[in-house]
Amino acid sequence: MYPSVPELRQILLDEHYITTDDSKAAETTARNSIDYIERLISLEALTKPLLGHALAEHYNIPFVDLAINPPQKQIALQLPEEAARQYRVILIAQDGTSATLATDAPAGLDKLALAALLHKHDVALRYALPEQLDEQLLMYERPLQTRFSEIITTGSRVAPGLVNEIIKDALGYGASDIHFEPQTDGVLVRFRVDGNLHDAGRLPLEYYENVLNRLKVESGMRIDEHLAAQDGALQFTMNGRVVDMRVSLVPTVEGEKVAIRALGSYVQSFTLTDIGLSSSQQATLETYVSRPFGMVLAVGPTGSGKTTTLYSVVKMLNKPSVNITSIEDPVEYKVRGVNQIPVREQTGMTFARGLRSIVRQDPNIIFVGEIRDQETAEVSVNAALTGHLLLSTFHANDAASAIVRLIEMGIEPFLLASTLELVIAQRLVRKICMRCRSSVPVETVLRALPYRHPALIAPYFARSDTVYAGKGCTACNGTGYAGRTALFEFIGITPAMQDLIARSPSISDIAALARQHGESTMFEDGITKVKSGLTTIEEVLRVVEPAPKRT
Repeated sequence: MYPSVPELRQILLDEHYITTDDSKAAETTARNSIDYIERLISLEALTKPLLGHALAEHYNIPFVDLAINPPQKQIALQLPEEAARQYRVILIAQDGTSATLATDAPAGLDKLALAALLHKHDVALRYALPEQLDEQLLMYERPLQTRFSEIITTGSRVAPGLVNEIIKDALGYGASDIHFEPQTDGVLVRFRVDGNLHDAGRLPLEYYENVLNRLKVESGMRIDEHLAAQDGALQFTMNGRVVDMRVSLVPTVEGEKVAIRALGSYVQSFTLTDIGLSSSQQATLETYVSRPFGMVLAVGPTGSGKTTTLYSVVKMLNKPSVNITSIEDPVEYKVRGVNQIPVREQTGMTFARGLRSIVRQDPNIIFVGEIRDQETAEVSVNAALTGHLLLSTFHANDAASAIVRLIEMGIEPFLLASTLELVIAQRLVRKICMRCRSSVPVETVLRALPYRHPALIAPYFARSDTVYAGKGCTACNGTGYAGRTALFEFIGITPAMQDLIARSPSISDIAALARQHGESTMFEDGITKVKSGLTTIEEVLRVVEPAPKRT
């Protein structure tokens, strides 16, 4: 675990990794050490590797970055699980007489006891970051089903035990969502990791009612309501980190289904580079959002990362000299310095009504969580017309279709042409796991694609190009992927595009003009990310349609 904020501050100052001003800025919003670190990272005053080196210097041992140098499972598991968890250590190397252990708690560690357990004469320590150590400790995890059985066998506090194990397991694997799906023979528990759902285990039906009631109570729902949809929220503390979770419940024919969304505080430390923007895309976005008024839209289907992109923009624009106000449903990530208003349908606080109120609050920048209907679209356009920079998300397949959809919703083309500044379309793809990434011949990949794809994709590659894939390892749970990035498509509203929009164009007309202006499609952005080793051709084809290469 990390030291307390005062101790951590002193370590970083003593080792000259941060300045006093950096520390003061970070402490204003820090509830604990993790908040303090994330704030320093968001201020670009610190990085995780630098933090590791600073703490390693403090403890007078070398630093090991387990993200770059993960231990081999067959070696790590030679240290008993009880000792690994008790002492917070992972065995990373050993020879005939000595062993090397990574830990985040080297102070007062009983090296003699560990040496005896491993039958070695000597033990050397390396400092590892707590979150990286927790990731490696997952190697000891038994199947969730086994732990369910053990908790049920003990019979004491079954519901809290089951709920805690499920949430802890999900967060350990970096899941964004947890699903409880009642079925005839039990309740299927599934985790969404990097956008894909994975079966985690099954709960016996006779225990689900207690688990359901536990979740309802903790998230502020009515436990006597079984036939209506409900929404709530809860907090879960894991290794000193408080995770906000949004809970949704709907009745199905088999029972009440629950979906829990883990709201990552990491978004507050994201930069435009972190979300997958290239340097040229980042420069384009910064140019458009630096304008004093107009509308910037992020478009795509549900779960494509639109909100994360706009939060990254809000973070960049968030300065003491500007007033930023948002209307969101719900407020997913709390941002200090931003006035965030939640939609409350039961009190009449809709997007449109909230937006009308915001305009009277003297804002510089307005963030509308989503444009869902004609009324919200009209108020958004009017807000952009009256001297505000308006950021919002919108459901559309691509940037060109977003413009046509807004016109079809009833927005006058000449008004849209005057207010719209930039449309960003995006999709999320999984990133190749860097710990097991290896090169693959392009021809091999193309031969394995569906029948019509190779002819379209081959022109994008030369025979000398290298592509990559993950072999699968403990770090990525055998999938070959770890984390996600976004594919982007921009349409900037130039004078020529304004003239076209004012004439109520078709989707193909807008796309053709954007191509003439040199704008890349999401597929082309995906091919660029494939060539750079970030993702695979298969992942790109999973989210976007291939297109012939432009000559």
